[in-house]
Amino acid sequence: MIPFNVPPCVGDEIEYVKQAIDSHKICGDGSFTKQCNAWLEKRFDAQKVLLTTSGTTALDMAMLLCGLQPGDEVILPSYTFSSTATSAVLAGARLVFVDVRPDTMNIDETKIEAAITDKTKVIMVVHYAGVACEMDTIMDIARRHNLMVVEDAAQGVMSTYKGKALGTIGDFGCYSFHETKNYSMGEGGALVINNPDYNERAEILREKGTNRAKFFRGQVDKYTWVDFGDSYLPSELNAAYLWAQLLHADDINNDRMASWNAYRTAFAPLVEVGKVEVQTIPADCVHNAHMFYLKCKDLEERTALIQYLKDHGILAVFHYIPLHSAPAGRKFGRFDGEDRYTTRESERLVRLPLYYGLTEADRNQVIEQVLAFYAQ
Repeated sequence: MIPFNVPPCVGDEIEYVKQAIDSHKICGDGSFTKQCNAWLEKRFDAQKVLLTTSGTTALDMAMLLCGLQPGDEVILPSYTFSSTATSAVLAGARLVFVDVRPDTMNIDETKIEAAITDKTKVIMVVHYAGVACEMDTIMDIARRHNLMVVEDAAQGVMSTYKGKALGTIGDFGCYSFHETKNYSMGEGGALVINNPDYNERAEILREKGTNRAKFFRGQVDKYTWVDFGDSYLPSELNAAYLWAQLLHADDINNDRMASWNAYRTAFAPLVEVGKVEVQTIPADCVHNAHMFYLKCKDLEERTALIQYLKDHGILAVFHYIPLHSAPAGRKFGRFDGEDRYTTRESERLVRLPLYYGLTEADRNQVIEQVLAFYAQ
């Protein structure tokens, strides 16, 4: 079976993990964590980056730093993973879902303003498949209405919008280094802080409510509990694993892009005759080949394609069930306006195998079987 995903591994991970063990420092904020933070800051021209235990906890931190109060509202797309929504719920907010654009599956920026009320505090954008939302329009809306913007860039590491790294445009950005992402530490993530006014509060929140970070920098003579916080520091073992991959970030990106481009070229004839649709990459966006998906005619055809590929030794999968239709979505929020595209487009989308190290032979097998399905 050709798997849908294989967690990335460049070969140096064991050596760096061993170095962490030999240093007798395997809890959070050791040398590997700091190296990863610094690499991300430099590569993406980010004001401050803090590794976290997951993309989910990066989102949790961002929502808490936004200062949400019970009854406040957060605008977000329904087509996303539950973590996007639960971070707002954790902070006490109500969810206001809006429709997506069918071309990118990102939040429809033209639907945001109509969803704003006097309770709205945050706009949460999700850069689906590593393709940027229309950030200039969204940031303009946010500034005019005095709202904060959080970028869920879990899938967007190495992607850009008008030359700016995803995650560095809004007030906060959140990355994921889960095993399904382009760069992985098993479970892990990072919070990007784009306003230095939040740096100290973020460190306190991440370190169980203590000013421990200031103590280790020699800014205070002892550390103490100063505010609410939690434990969002990843293990040095995880950071060491990630460090190996950051050092090979361009190799991983180029490898994935080669597979993405091969799929795109192979399926162009199907697109031309209207049998499938593929991702739209807007002119201002540079993506990271996080995923390659096709859109089938309808749910029935997608189901048949997934089964056909499985029968021929290929694991292809669908993606999110829209959150507003889920029990928790109905409990914690509402859909604003018309669900014109979210549900319909989600039922057509199928993701093909794409990962670092996908062999040309396996990739060609996927292509051959998809073409065979549509030749029937």
